[in-house]
Amino acid sequence: MFEIIKWERGAERQIPSIIHALTSGTPAEQKSALDTYFLPSASFYHPLCRVPPFAHVQVPLVGEVNSRWVIWMIYRWYRILCPRIELVVEGAEFNQEMGVLFVEISQVFSLLFVPFAKSRVHLTTKLGLVKEKTDDKYYIAKQEDLYQFNEVFKFFWPGGDWTMRGWQVVTTVVCVHEYPQGFRLYFPYYHTTTFCPQN
Repeated sequence: MFEIIKWERGAERQIPSIIHALTSGTPAEQKSALDTYFLPSASFYHPLCRVPPFAHVQVPLVGEVNSRWVIWMIYRWYRILCPRIELVVEGAEFNQEMGVLFVEISQVFSLLFVPFAKSRVHLTTKLGLVKEKTDDKYYIAKQEDLYQFNEVFKFFWPGGDWTMRGWQVVTTVVCVHEYPQGFRLYFPYYHTTTFCPQN
């Protein structure tokens, strides 16, 4: 849990240790971080997986589980797939009115089955916080990892993001080139002599 004063004056000092425990810690350290800072019904959203909020669900052979337990399983699997991770928390900003903490993260990882290929990925993690009335502290109710589309390709295709960047440039050129033709097609009665921006 986090005291309000800490969020306002030193979130950047708290967040790195939490994120490193989740991404690089042992299973016990991961579980401890989740149990301490996440609500039992916390949700998790990532381009490759999704955990909706739920609590007190009976699973055969496992027992009673909640969404926080599922998030723990995801982080455990993440450590198996990416045994070597270099992660840097570049910044953290807490919006108290929205109850959201934005965290800028850069990480270099290599997949277990492609050990010699390393990829640097940038993302913004959006943490939704809820203040509990019992102790007047904030807990994480929602984690949402936001990636640029081309960043997701780095998980499966080392260097593939350059192909996506090239495609993005091509579509930009097409938009600029085809705008006059599209404008005339949809607004045939609008007379103009130029389609260039005016100074």
